[in-house]
Amino acid sequence: MAGPIDRSAALGLGRRLELAAQLRTWRPVWSRAAAMRAVRATVVVPGLFAIADKLVGNLQMATFAAFGGFATLVLAAFAGNRRDKLIAHGGLALAGSALLVIGTAVNSSVAVAAIATVPVAFAVFFAGVAGPNAASGATAALLAYVLPAASPGTIAMIPDRLAGWWLASLAGTAAVLAFSPAPGGDRLRRAAARVAGTLADQLEAMLAGEANETGLAACVEAKHELLAQFTATPFRPTGLATADQALANAVELLEWCTSLILDSAHERGDLRDAAEPERALLNRAAGVLRDAGSRLAGADAGRRLDRPELDGLEAERVRSLRQLRELGPGRAGFTAQARLSFHAHSIAVTALAIDADALLATGIADADWVAEARTRWFGGETLPDPAGRLGRTHRFAGVAARHASVRSVWFVNSLRGAVALAAAVAVADLSSVQHGFWVVLGTLSVLRTNAAATGATALRALLGTVVGFAIGGALLLAIGTSSTALWVAFPIAVFVAAYAPGTAPFAIGQAAFTVTVAVLFNLLVPAGWQVGLVRIEDVAIGCAVSVVAGTLLWPRGVASVVGDDLADAFRAGAVYLSQAIEWVSGLREHPPAGAVRAIAAGVRLDDALRAFLAEQGSKRIDKHELWRLVGGTMRLRLTAHAVAGLPRDGAIDLAVRAELERRAETLTGWYHLLAEQVDRPRGTPLAALAAPRFDPPEPDTPTLSHHAIWLHEYLGHLAEHLGELVPPAVHLAEIRRRPWWR
Repeated sequence: MAGPIDRSAALGLGRRLELAAQLRTWRPVWSRAAAMRAVRATVVVPGLFAIADKLVGNLQMATFAAFGGFATLVLAAFAGNRRDKLIAHGGLALAGSALLVIGTAVNSSVAVAAIATVPVAFAVFFAGVAGPNAASGATAALLAYVLPAASPGTIAMIPDRLAGWWLASLAGTAAVLAFSPAPGGDRLRRAAARVAGTLADQLEAMLAGEANETGLAACVEAKHELLAQFTATPFRPTGLATADQALANAVELLEWCTSLILDSAHERGDLRDAAEPERALLNRAAGVLRDAGSRLAGADAGRRLDRPELDGLEAERVRSLRQLRELGPGRAGFTAQARLSFHAHSIAVTALAIDADALLATGIADADWVAEARTRWFGGETLPDPAGRLGRTHRFAGVAARHASVRSVWFVNSLRGAVALAAAVAVADLSSVQHGFWVVLGTLSVLRTNAAATGATALRALLGTVVGFAIGGALLLAIGTSSTALWVAFPIAVFVAAYAPGTAPFAIGQAAFTVTVAVLFNLLVPAGWQVGLVRIEDVAIGCAVSVVAGTLLWPRGVASVVGDDLADAFRAGAVYLSQAIEWVSGLREHPPAGAVRAIAAGVRLDDALRAFLAEQGSKRIDKHELWRLVGGTMRLRLTAHAVAGLPRDGAIDLAVRAELERRAETLTGWYHLLAEQVDRPRGTPLAALAAPRFDPPEPDTPTLSHHAIWLHEYLGHLAEHLGELVPPAVHLAEIRRRPWWR
């Protein structure tokens, strides 16, 4: 009979597969999506400019048509299907129109323009918390504001400017709808479907006695590919819609389910001789996971809700619990069966939740049915109201409230962007430059790449930006003022600027962006290379403004926010766990209230992590180390959530209750100590992080109910994984204590 699967062998193979997956995630020079984006921009932007300038003969219309085309086709990269992209581009067109009018109205006074820029820019940047399309369109929308706000103009020019903006919006939207790659959300769903399928395979292998290290490593590989896909962008690939929220939740639950199944395999990899109710329950859970994978992969598209499998799993869960109660504490084999029942029920309930989210994400079930089902599966009271029952406005308000904190990467980055743009508007006037727009453009170009918050040091970030603008200046000198050369260079520069993001070094993208705008202005008003050099200087001023503002508001970049949010997540999770243990053991009169804070901390951490991973520059900590720490916060939060969902048992034996309290205090104290290490340094030396270990309770003790055994199991499994968190936590703590220039 096969015994427990060797954890070290599985982890060793898992790490090799992680390395292979990491190598596969390197972005190649060739990118089909980037090529399609570049071709669209190369055809549309010069074409719009030629129509408005040469055929219509309106400089204002030509300027805003060209910049609008660049904003629509290059700066904004909306995700989803054609309907999603149509809605997003329509929103960008409307938002840009409003910002264009505001920018034109305030440009008569520098003071008014600078003051107005702060709330306008903050609102646009912060709106990105609503979802990937809102985040992706922020810089594009702000271009519609800074261009008129920092350029000479009058209210009478608004109709011509709006005409150019809407010409670009219509042409750009049509080009995107006609010439786009497959939606990114499909890739995320396929990755989630693969995890669900590998988990189902693993459960079936354990039930058949055929589980091995290769199967476990496949689960680890699939999970890390899912995380790589989910964190591949600086913002969540899911928005506020019910289906999007369900998909995001399914990703988290799939990672949690992977941990549960790996732990179960470590303890008992062969389940052929397990009790029949637990075998039946796990067999049903495997079927539900496979169904969830099929739904996410699109195999069930257009099918109606099929309840028998879900109802069957729920019935097996109830039957297993009933038999466990009939066996009773103190009888031979009760503890072993209760421990197996713990694993089976944890996996089953998680599988139910995953399939519920898959039903929501694919539109097969509605939110009301899922809410009622979750109440049955989880016990109801401790769960927050499902997002699907709230309006989108309420959901946005909730998300905004979670990010209204200096610990939020969205809040700090929005504040940094608002202050930097306002300062650029003021500096452009105070420095008496010839074209204030160029100063603001330099600031915006840095903000669009988040250069002040790169994973490299601030000096390296500034050097990369300066090199980019130096390349742009050299190319501009070579082009000169020849109209023919400018028209030849224009589409080439647009192509490079559109293709570079995500596929070429930072300096190349900055150079192409600079050349594009410089050529555009020289085509509008030929000024010669001398003025071109002055414009490069103006852009450098704007770049410096952005870097200084970013350094003052965010001196250590997003990496520091990751550490802060990790500390918050560990603390909030520890408080939630402590409250849950007290509630279930009868020491607390009210249900635990820490869920909301723990969830908010987890969301902020998720956003900080993806912002860090999306940065330019080198990383001083490996992303897999960060994933391990983030996974530790999620394991803590979901364990607390699972404990809070257990029935309240005020009759737990006093000695058993005291031991549970001791273990809970030891665990939560350790998590608080871990939070101090990864948090902002306060002059205290690094403390030793020795992971506590708990012995299993004495088998078949008469005073141990199955709920008490389950509580021991929850705490024991948390303690078992604490050692995995120590090396990355110590590494992060050492990084945070280095001087700022290192």
